[in-house]
Amino acid sequence: MATQGETRERTRINIREPKHYRVIMHNDDFTSMEFVVDILIDIFHKDEAEAERLMLMVHEEGRAAVGSYPYDIAVTKVQAAAARAKEEGYPFRMTVEEA
Repeated sequence: MATQGETRERTRINIREPKHYRVIMHNDDFTSMEFVVDILIDIFHKDEAEAERLMLMVHEEGRAAVGSYPYDIAVTKVQAAAARAKEEGYPFRMTVEEA
């Protein structure tokens, strides 16, 4: 029951989807095509046909977006791929940009 003079406040809640970020793979002359396909399958969960298609796009066009994720997930995937590339001695480069 509201007494005289009492005010009620309404709280408006805006729930928005988190921004998504594209993970971009960049071509270089040293990283093997097989390594790129393995990264796409293991870290980005692409099937073999999609992984090969994306790898060829990176190879022919110099770069390709390989997925769109919330920021934390995009960065985690890039870090995992970079760590694996470093272990194998590849200068493999990936970046994250707002979708």
